[in-house]
This record gives sequence, structure tokens and C-alpha cells, in this order.
Amino acid sequence: MPKAGINGIDIYYELKGEGPQLLYISGTGVDLRVKPTIFDYPLSKHFTILTYDQRGMGQTSKPDTPYTMRDYAEDAHELTRHVGWKNCFVIGVSFGGMVAQELAIRHPETVTRLVLACTSSGGRGGASYPLHQLPSDPEQRAWKLLQILDTRQNEEWKKTHPEQYQAALRQRMTPSPYEKEPGYATGSRRQLEARAGHDTYDRLPRLNMPTYICGGKYDGISPPKNLEAMHGQIPGSRLEYFEGGHWFLGQDPSAFRRIIAFLLDKEV
Repeated sequence: MPKAGINGIDIYYELKGEGPQLLYISGTGVDLRVKPTIFDYPLSKHFTILTYDQRGMGQTSKPDTPYTMRDYAEDAHELTRHVGWKNCFVIGVSFGGMVAQELAIRHPETVTRLVLACTSSGGRGGASYPLHQLPSDPEQRAWKLLQILDTRQNEEWKKTHPEQYQAALRQRMTPSPYEKEPGYATGSRRQLEARAGHDTYDRLPRLNMPTYICGGKYDGISPPKNLEAMHGQIPGSRLEYFEGGHWFLGQDPSAFRRIIAFLLDKEV
């Protein structure tokens, strides 16, 4: 289990594959012990992928101190240096896309091509849904999550797809097998606090690397208008929507194909 001592914490990471170097920054609450991971998706066939448990998550340290988006960006930057990378492709998904924005703004020399998936800039560009404000009641919380993960999962869908609704609700209400670990609640809370303070909107015009912005047409966490706002701020960026919600990468098979083509600078 490789760990890197970075910025006062120990970061658990995994490095696998062959091909161009790619840093993959995952979303809120992601733990590499929970499958599937990015190594189970098509990217793993094309790139050498570096990914990790972000501070407060999984097998990485969970200090009970305030986390900032700058902390998360510096963690990512120093991890690439730890494994000997001078620069690489970067994909940031959801919360990871927020981290990727900070990373690319603060360390543009590190990022050769950038993918921002189902994410937001915050500030005047619009924030992603405030997950820290979700209902505390488990069933209400699960139902609200289903609705914002994919806006097609509304009251009408609930009535006409009762079996799918119940199955999805049970899945969302199933607790993490690691939630009783020391620091789990603290790390989760601290990550959400950092997320709530994210704002790169006015700094996005500094980005000068090729940037691909993508998301789901039915995403209620990072809605299309937020992606459009980022697109308008990042010079020369490309924007594309796919058939799906917040996890459009697992819903629309063409999404990974388009991302791979962008990173390799090829046409699909």
C-alpha cells in the first residue's frame, strides 16, 4: 500500500497502467477500497493512471483541522512530484474537478491537457449542489440524492418505476463499510466544508492548456448552466453533454471514448 508523506499528511495512492501519464482526481467521499475504481473503466487501457484517496478519505490521513481547496490542489501537485512526474494529463470529476481547477490555476506547468467532468467553478459561475445541506433523515437524504444525481428521477419516475425506486433507495441508504473507522465522519465533514468554499470563476481565464468540459444533460448536482459558465471563462475550451446525470461516465458509453480522444488529441 504505497503512501506519500505530503503537506503534513500521508496520502494513499495507486499507480497502474501503460501509456501517457494521467492524474485522475475523484469526487466527494471516494475511497479506493470501494469498487469499481477508475482502473475498472476504459481509461486504464490507454494511460498510466495515478489516483489517490484525497485528504480526509479512505486510507489517507484525516486530520481534524480545516481543509481548503488550496490544500487539495497542493496535495495533487506534490503527489505528481512524489512519483517523479513533471507534467501529465489531468481529469477531475465532480469535487475532483474543483481540485483540478485549483491545480491548473496554481500549477499550469503540471497540466498538459485538462478534463473537467460534472463540476462547477463556484462563485459567479454557480456552485454545485450544497451536499452539506442534505436532509439528515436517511430516507429523505437518499431520495434527495437520487433526484439530484439524475433529474429524470422525479416524482413521476418514482410512481411509474416503483421497483427501480426501491432498489435505488436501498443502495443509497446502505452505509459505507468503513464509516465506523476513526476519522471517517471528521474527514467527510471537512471535505464538504472545503467544497462549500470553492470559487475559481474569476481566475479561470488564466488557464491556457487544452481543456475539455463535459457533463450529463440531467445532472442536478453540477447542472449544465454551471458547465456553460466555465466554458465561457476558459479560453478555447470545448464543452460537450452526454446522456446521463451526475454519473454520465457510467451511463453513456461514448463519454469515455470522447475523453480518451481528447486526451490523445485524436478524432472519434
